[in-house]
Parts: sequence; structure tokens; C-alpha cells
Amino acid sequence: MSQQVRKAIIPAAGLGTRFLPATKAMAKEMLPIVDKPTIQFIVEEALASGIEDILIITGKAKRPIEDHFDSNLELEMNLKEKGKTDLLKLVEETTGLNLHFMRQSHPKGLGHAVSLGKAFVGNEPFVVMLGDDLMTDTIPLTKQLINDYEETHASTIAVMEVPHEETSRYGIINPEHMVKDGLYNVKNFVEKPNPKDAPSNLAIIGRYLLTPEIFEVLENQTPGAGGEIQLTDAIDTLNKTQRVFAHQFTGKRYDVGDKFGFLKTSIEYGLTHPEVKDDLHQFIIETGKRLEKEGQKNQTEQLKTDK
Repeated sequence: MSQQVRKAIIPAAGLGTRFLPATKAMAKEMLPIVDKPTIQFIVEEALASGIEDILIITGKAKRPIEDHFDSNLELEMNLKEKGKTDLLKLVEETTGLNLHFMRQSHPKGLGHAVSLGKAFVGNEPFVVMLGDDLMTDTIPLTKQLINDYEETHASTIAVMEVPHEETSRYGIINPEHMVKDGLYNVKNFVEKPNPKDAPSNLAIIGRYLLTPEIFEVLENQTPGAGGEIQLTDAIDTLNKTQRVFAHQFTGKRYDVGDKFGFLKTSIEYGLTHPEVKDDLHQFIIETGKRLEKEGQKNQTEQLKTDK
């Protein structure tokens, strides 16, 4: 009988250099999608998947993450006195959770960040959830991985098809065969291969369900790409001694790890947000018409110049 998956590790110690200067003194994970920090989406997915305990690995300038999930008595009292019950409910959603925090003093890679959770995890299976990937589906992706584990009792990594020319940005799996619909046995895992060498276009997308044996592997893992301890390399080593499966995700993935992906996510989420969706939709329509008119005007002026 497999152990219940109750714990999650959320690495949030990165420097966020892609979002400078905003992240010079602010945690990247606290950048809001309309009105909700990105890390809150991750925590909500964990809770919706049945996770009970969450460890967030933080770094410098990450104190706002801890503050966000702590209670703010002055704010709560102010909202209560003014009868702003809807806002009070939003604030209280982020408090009372079973969250733990640990500092990664030196950025030595994702694998090193995960290894810091050894004492927290103990001898249990657990999930790793990366904050750059926001997932939506009928069943949360983390829950999908847990469902697979309950059948296989093995580590399972979430993957998704990406354009072949983008494989150098991801850890890529070399699939052996499909065990069942959407679940692959894996020959090996390759960290950021050159597209011409990529064994497939199935990329690891930021959700991992791992057995505790991964910690022994991480302790002995030599630095890989970028001189850092790579989690993908450790998973590939683990796969040599016990099965590691790949679960193909077919829902919607939002990449908020770069500026353009963040902007796209904000717009799509805004178009579903009850407070701003109508105004945003109208703004997009009006902006499209204005840009079209400007384009036609520029084209006409160019024709006159050519003559």
C-alpha cells in the first residue's frame, strides 16, 4: 500500500533577474496576476490537490512571501469595521495555512533547493511545484500526479509537448513506451538539450512527484548545466534504480517566468476576473481597432511617399 502524498516543496529562492528592476527588492513570486501573487496560485493548487503541509524555500528579499501568508490583524480589523466582508474574505484566504519556510542562502540550483527539504519530507513521497508554471485543468495537475502515484507507487514527472526548437529551454524526456493513456515509461531525462539532439519534444513543466530516495541522489549529485545541482540530472540517476514515469499534461499552462508570458497570463486571467473582465475586453477591442486604423494610415502615407 502506497503512502499518502501530503507534503509539497515550492522553491522560491531565485533572483528573478528577468524582471529587474521590479525584483531588485521584491520577490518575483509576489508579482501579481491582476490582484493575486503568482505564488498564491501555486499554494491554491497544492491545497486543491489534498496537500496538507507546504515548505517554501526562500532566498534574499523573499520576506514578503512570508508576510503575505501571515495574518495582518490591523488590516483585518479595518476591513471588518468598515463592513468590507468580501475583501476580508480575500485576505483571510491566505492565513491559517500549514506553511513552513526555509532559507536557501546560496543559489546552487533547483536540485540543491529541493535537497533542503529532506528533514521536512522525511520518508514520504512529496511533490515539487515550481512557481513559473501556472496550470489549469478540470483536475489540478498536482492531483493528477498523485492519482498516478496511487497506481504506480513511483515517481512521476509532469511533461507537455513544446515546439521542437524550444527544447533547449527545458528538461526533456526520452520516452520508452506508453504505460497507459498519457503515462510514459522513460529511458532517460536530458537537461536543456540542443534541439538537434533532443530525444523528444516532451518537456518537464514544473510539477514533480518524487519518492524520498531522491534526497540521497541529490546529496551525491555533481553540478550540471550552469555549474548548479540540476534536479533533472538527479531524476535521471534515480530512474536507473527505480521507475520514474512521465505524465503528459493536456490542460492549459501559463509560463510566468518571463515578461511576455507574464503579460499574456495577466490578460487571460483578467478576461475572467469579475471586476475587470468587461472593461478589459472592451479595451482590447478598442485598442485593436485603433492600431488597425493607425496601420492603414501609415500604409496610405507610405504609398503617397513612394509615388
